[in-house]
Amino acid sequence: MKNIISWILRITATVILWQTLYFKFTAHPESVELFTKLGVEPWGRIGTGIIELIIGILLLIPSTAFLGAFFGAGTMSGAILSHLAIIGIASKNDGGLLFGLAIIVLVCCLIIMILHKEQGLSFYKRVVQNR
Repeated sequence: MKNIISWILRITATVILWQTLYFKFTAHPESVELFTKLGVEPWGRIGTGIIELIIGILLLIPSTAFLGAFFGAGTMSGAILSHLAIIGIASKNDGGLLFGLAIIVLVCCLIIMILHKEQGLSFYKRVVQNR
């Protein structure tokens, strides 16, 4: 059951992350406007897209699910803070859709990290304790 829940959460987070890549990589006007508002257009838009692409790949590989979730949680925390501090919850009259999707991805990633905590502990032991 844990494996099924993990896959559902990992696929959900990846689909949400990847569905915005078209807008970021094609310089869609709404995406350009959002990142301009943040003061990081175009490198922030393209960089965020690359990071979200990598996170999705990490989430879909079972042995790197924890790392994908860890980086996904960090990235979505930044997105949520950007919405709260600069963009606003609703962006371009979307009714808060982008903000809500960021929260969904964050929750998915936090649960994935809990489900795959052994991977996180193993990674910590290999990288931090074996210097």
